[in-house]
Amino acid sequence: MAITQVNVGGYLKMAKALQTVEQRPCWMMFDAEADVLYINFDQPARSATDSEVTDDDVVIRYADDQVIGLTILSVSQR
Repeated sequence: MAITQVNVGGYLKMAKALQTVEQRPCWMMFDAEADVLYINFDQPARSATDSEVTDDDVVIRYADDQVIGLTILSVSQR
């Protein structure tokens, strides 16, 4: 069986950072080409009925009054 190389250190840094945010289930996908991180709080992801963009380029997605996900733009510049 082949062993795949994984940057474990990067995941450990992410795990440490995740300890500082609200504890709730989430699913993430990073699109390197678009430089966008998608975070969904439902699986499968629900369609948003509304959204807003914050001053720091984070799109907060809503279904009715519930936050269902975040889209973080320009991730590599943070």
